Amino acid sequence: MLDEKLLSINQVTLMEQWSLRQAIESLGRSGLGAISVWRDKMREIGAAEAARLIDGHGLAVSGLCFAGLITSPDHAEAAKAMDEVRRAIDEAAEIKALCLVFVAGGVDPREKDIKAARARALDRLAELVPHARGANVRLAIEPLHPMICATRSVVSTMALANDWCDALGADDVVGIAVDTYAVWWDPQLEAEIARAGKRICAFHISDWLVDTQDVRLDRGMMGDGVIDIPAIRRMVEAAGYRGHREVEIFSARNWWKRDPDEVIRVIRERYQSAV
Repeated sequence: MLDEKLLSINQVTLMEQWSLRQAIESLGRSGLGAISVWRDKMREIGAAEAARLIDGHGLAVSGLCFAGLITSPDHAEAAKAMDEVRRAIDEAAEIKALCLVFVAGGVDPREKDIKAARARALDRLAELVPHARGANVRLAIEPLHPMICATRSVVSTMALANDWCDALGADDVVGIAVDTYAVWWDPQLEAEIARAGKRICAFHISDWLVDTQDVRLDRGMMGDGVIDIPAIRRMVEAAGYRGHREVEIFSARNWWKRDPDEVIRVIRERYQSAV
């Protein structure tokens, strides 16, 4: 059986049912070991109160989601986005998150230049490294599915995430988040996970539904789709990852409409049968 102390639930999985306070209190009572905090929900109570509640309920914080979106060609927009990432780094330190998930940003429609967007994002990420190092926060580059490259992230593959880590030369403070939903399709996945090795600092799990209706907001519960999640788990573990297995399900048509206690019950069952 898989160790439930390594099971983490990303708050986004229950974001429509619970506030952050309710999520912390409920997950703490359930006996699970960790939570991943969604920044938008944390604004309800602030990082200091979130940290107090998390400590009081004995939860680890597998990650803070998310920060980034730093690809804008406009200098004022970019400066504002960079300041927001620095705030997120400080928040991650305050709640003792094991990493801050970094989402690079998409292609700006004003220029339609993906190469330039990637170059800017990498340069700006390099500028953020000293702040993250000073706060003792690890930034987790998260490759996202290419279908949302225009809006969310110009980093679509594990290979590109590894290339960025190579270029930055800051493995002490920059790592990679492996999200099954985002990378399962990649024919180079096994090789690039092995290449990542100890860079892997987060492992997110959900399933790809055959009849997916919204690429971002219609993720499936583990076992309901086509991803061989156990195979990917074995890959990241073979690469040296020993951290949390974080359930992250955006589900506007299904799981966000369910009773939250039922969602947690199903997660625990599927954690054993489909992870």
